Amino acid sequence: MLELDIILGRFVDRHYAGLSPPERETFEVFLDMADNPLWDLISGKTGVASDGMAALLEKIRSV
Repeated sequence: MLELDIILGRFVDRHYAGLSPPERETFEVFLDMADNPLWDLISGKTGVASDGMAALLEKIRSV
């Protein structure tokens, strides 16, 4: 999905190097998801199961 490519590409360029190991693991979980469910998380259509996921989603949305 083009929208995901743009958002995640910007996020990686700007923030990935500064992520903690747990944040990187959470990011990998996001990358393993199918496009539509991941887009629903990023766009706020669905919620997340943990505070760690929510915090990382906020960082991703900030780009």
